[in-house]
Amino acid sequence: MTALLDEKPGFLLLEDGPLFRGRLAAPIGAPSVAEVVFTTNMSGYQEVFTDPSFRGQIVVMTAPMIGNYGINFEDPESARPQISGIVVRELSATHSNWRASGSLYDYLTGAQVPILTEVDTRRLTRHLRTVGVLRGVIAAGSEVSKEALAVLDACPPMAGLDLASVVTTEAPYEWCAGTAGSPHIVAFDYGIKRNILRLFEERGCRVTVVPSTTSANEALALRPDGVFLSNGPGDPEAVAYAPAVIKSLAERKIPIFGICLGHQLLGLTFGGRTTKLPYGHRGGNHPVKDIASGRVLITSQNHGFAVEGGVDGIPGAPDLEVTHVNLNDGTIEGLKHKSLPIFAVQYHPEAAPGPHDARPLFDDFMQAIGA
Repeated sequence: MTALLDEKPGFLLLEDGPLFRGRLAAPIGAPSVAEVVFTTNMSGYQEVFTDPSFRGQIVVMTAPMIGNYGINFEDPESARPQISGIVVRELSATHSNWRASGSLYDYLTGAQVPILTEVDTRRLTRHLRTVGVLRGVIAAGSEVSKEALAVLDACPPMAGLDLASVVTTEAPYEWCAGTAGSPHIVAFDYGIKRNILRLFEERGCRVTVVPSTTSANEALALRPDGVFLSNGPGDPEAVAYAPAVIKSLAERKIPIFGICLGHQLLGLTFGGRTTKLPYGHRGGNHPVKDIASGRVLITSQNHGFAVEGGVDGIPGAPDLEVTHVNLNDGTIEGLKHKSLPIFAVQYHPEAAPGPHDARPLFDDFMQAIGA
């Protein structure tokens, strides 16, 4: 790796003790602490770092080099990086791409996101896969300081955190106006990715994005043709204000489509429970089986929680039917209501980054609205 100008010694310390020394690509102030997770995406790092579902997490990139194609202003999934830090084997000191508007280094350091490089990310990932995701702290220096230990000890676990209310929009806004007669989608922002909104726009929709705490009456006053429940970070059971709202909207028989956190909230709304996965699903290559057709989709995923149950059903939620399962561990990846126009998936059909196998789900939602 070509040394970066401000490179200094740094480390990542995990809560169970392992220390991973490396180099900080730029100076940092106070130590940065968060849950440490890994993603297997080979590309799309800009979309990963700006995905609000990564809020409150330090992200380990399993790809050996990142930064080689720079960043641009068209692809971010939110207005700024959402991560608490990144850990990489090698950060490219140069970039080359015809769409690039700058370097990843400048982009992250400008947002004061710590970049720890020259780490054995293979060993780190294997540890997280064995033990499960852990809290960790990125700090400067070669040895662990008392300050870093104190910050790590004070870091709350992800379970119990409502981060949807942290990343949501402060006020409603219209993403696209559509045309006369366009279907109107009211999208609840629990940490919504911009590519979801882009795909609704491609389908000629009028989209109004509302805060996560929007009431059912406020949503209904917008006269939606369909309601979308977005992805987002944190513990779904901590978003305690959402299920009652979703239930009220469902009773009006309005078509509802959920992704990721929206999927989990639908499961909770109809009596299910959620559980924290050992190390989550994060990456662009996760195989998911469509139970009805038997077709296998390669999907983009980013979640640490899942709806409890499996191919045989969701305990406590007799009105819900399982539609998709993960072929790696059998967890629920899709559900639908047995009598209402409601369905959801745990994975990301909008991708960004990732494969496009599941994008037709947006067309299924349009058909439900049309019906």
